[in-house]
Amino acid sequence: MGGPVVVGLDDTGNSVPAVLWGAEEAAARGLPLHLLYSWGTPSAHVAPGAPEAAGPERHAAEMLRAAADLAHTGHPGVPVTTEQVGERPADALAERSAQASMVVLGSRGHGAIAGFLLGSVSLQVLGRAECPVVTVREDAAFPRREIVVGVQYAGPEDEALLEFAFTAADAHHARVRAVRAWDSAATVGPLSAAPARPPDETGAGVAEQQTLAETLGPWRAKFPAVDVIPHVRSGRAAPVLLAACSHAGLLVVGRRLQRSPMLLGPVVHAALHHANCPVSVVPQR
Repeated sequence: MGGPVVVGLDDTGNSVPAVLWGAEEAAARGLPLHLLYSWGTPSAHVAPGAPEAAGPERHAAEMLRAAADLAHTGHPGVPVTTEQVGERPADALAERSAQASMVVLGSRGHGAIAGFLLGSVSLQVLGRAECPVVTVREDAAFPRREIVVGVQYAGPEDEALLEFAFTAADAHHARVRAVRAWDSAATVGPLSAAPARPPDETGAGVAEQQTLAETLGPWRAKFPAVDVIPHVRSGRAAPVLLAACSHAGLLVVGRRLQRSPMLLGPVVHAALHHANCPVSVVPQR
């Protein structure tokens, strides 16, 4: 993954945490940072005297200059490039995701995140991107003491998100908490359903722990410096993951590529709406 960290800028005020997070990630991984601003879909609510009303190109240049200065302040050694385009933001970001290591977007956080994501540029990018997409709340905590990754399939389908999680942990000297939820009878229902339970020590519980251990074996060998915590719980995937990431620096979840671009799946939606940390959505083959 040698492509740039691409950060999408907008006028919502959510770009600052995305730029800071993207610059830190680029520095930790030794990657360039690429800042993208699209004025292809001007806001219908721009006031006549607002800076962006003076001309989209000039406003874009000012936004990009400020974002580049912000990135350089914290990480002066990171190569930063900027780009403004006239195409639709979702199209521009989805296209550049083909050569990127990740795309980083800002979100409004709790309370307003649903209005920001549903039917928005972010939702389209999350569903169409060819690389991991990270959403960063405005009050996101940057220390990455622990990176939580959801292991759903325990097979080749999970390779991309395990690669992302272990690479991030290795770059930030963090540990990985690999979470596997199992309860075939509890796949639907509200998030407030019965709490997750530790696995029993016989039968299915032992089998699930063994399955996760076998899945993690190659990644432990590939990243020997990364501490790994296997985390198996009986319960629905979304509540189990949200409980596990309550003190994490990053939650990594996967989405299947064969889904419709507008259908991310219930676990991904739950993570985006309710996680207390940045969320990385990784395409899975």
